[in-house]
Amino acid sequence: MIYIHCKFKELPEDDKPRERLLHYGASFLSDSQLLAILLRNGCHNKNVYELAMEILQQFPLSKIQDCSFYDFVSIKGIGEVKALEILAAIELGRRVFLRKSDILVCLKTPKEIWQDAKYFMNNAKQEYFYCYYFNHKQELLERKLLFMGTVNRSIVHPREIFKEAYRLSASSIVCIHNHPSNSVVPSKEDVLLTDHLVKTGYIQGIPIRDHIIVGEDSYYSFFEHHNILNL
Repeated sequence: MIYIHCKFKELPEDDKPRERLLHYGASFLSDSQLLAILLRNGCHNKNVYELAMEILQQFPLSKIQDCSFYDFVSIKGIGEVKALEILAAIELGRRVFLRKSDILVCLKTPKEIWQDAKYFMNNAKQEYFYCYYFNHKQELLERKLLFMGTVNRSIVHPREIFKEAYRLSASSIVCIHNHPSNSVVPSKEDVLLTDHLVKTGYIQGIPIRDHIIVGEDSYYSFFEHHNILNL
């Protein structure tokens, strides 16, 4: 139950977010309750629940990971400290998700890779270029963000891609990037870049298994569309 225009100390103990977290665990808290714990307190004429709800109304979870410091401080009641704490929590969650697991995940199909990647690439305001590095069993060794900005041959350099592959002793690579427009139609630059990387992979002995363009509801796989060269 959400209490509007109610002082925090007047809330029943069982509805205070910290107490709920302590007694029931984090999975039993709503998004606004979890955010309220980070905020700790509200502001003038707005309790912490109302403040948390206002943030989530303006920036839903699907978009909050792309919010900037200035996005948060534009909300009345969010100062520099609160904004920085939210940004730090978001980044920590992203790193936990992306960190190398002790149990290697097997991602064999473009759809499985898309489902994994869209979690942290949806609604991005700029282009991100990741490489997924795999061993010979197609188990994921590491996700690596290598480039940001306009993805083209002048920005995406094979040296950086294959340097990580050698470091990890990877057997194959899947390249992944997004379009801020959410379109998954490959551009001419996407096609030229893919061709260049596939040829480089052949020379290096570490094949580019696929290049996937990630969208919110769909994806484009160069492999599935037979646009990965068989050299």
